[in-house]
Amino acid sequence: MPYGNVFTKINREYYQLTGAEKKIADYILSQRQECQYMSISELAEVAEVAEATVSRFCRRLGYRGYSAFKLAVAGASAGQRPVNPLYGEILAEDNVGEMCRKICAADVDAITQTLAMIDPAAITAAADLLLGSDRVLCMGVGGSMILASEAAHLFSTALPNFYAVEDSHFQAIRAAMLTSRDAVLCFSYSGSTRDMVELLKLARERGAGTVLVTRFPKSPGAALADIVLECGAKEGPLQMGSIAARMGQLYLTDVLFNEMCRRDMESCRERRRAVADALADKHL
Repeated sequence: MPYGNVFTKINREYYQLTGAEKKIADYILSQRQECQYMSISELAEVAEVAEATVSRFCRRLGYRGYSAFKLAVAGASAGQRPVNPLYGEILAEDNVGEMCRKICAADVDAITQTLAMIDPAAITAAADLLLGSDRVLCMGVGGSMILASEAAHLFSTALPNFYAVEDSHFQAIRAAMLTSRDAVLCFSYSGSTRDMVELLKLARERGAGTVLVTRFPKSPGAALADIVLECGAKEGPLQMGSIAARMGQLYLTDVLFNEMCRRDMESCRERRRAVADALADKHL
């Protein structure tokens, strides 16, 4: 199972960590190979925390102590492919070819990570919920709303009850009118956006089903959602709205769309044919 990987565990627990524990997590995730060779004192020193904090961090992740944690790090690192020298952040000295290869590697890696995190039962449950709903409102905040609009557009080519709601005030209005026969498909990389959390609270109060696409399954938003679909791709604080992070979420959207369509291929085919005919006159 992908959730057994120590680095995946750190990412999933990240928003539950204390400030000092996040400093440890940040260092480990950025120095995956090096940290497996460090003593607890060395790790505490470079992370600028107390040794007791490192021990507490290891126990929070489910390990008996630092030795067991290092063993898990070594095992996870051994299974990784060799580091590609063209993978990583774009540098000023890169030429266009190097830049293109780095971006391609990051985008492919985001999809690969997402594939490893997919829970088939969650995909099935999300498809059941959305197919059984009278209306599905696709919502998000900021850049996540772009993904919600993209999802609504895709689903609308085969299913008639998906709607994008973009304005934050209109989102609150529509959420206030939800019923137990409706659902919300929400996008939030962090799962911690204030407006999104309020929307999920309102949807829960109205009895509507909720599906959240997020990177952090233990975030405040995930705690409120009925079903959480976890996407891959790491995004730093200065990489807000990165394409790699969106690639993971779009891949999940495509998986969910195809799961729903394959339940009734003939009806979806007919609807898509009708949409294609309606749009034919729009083209020269």
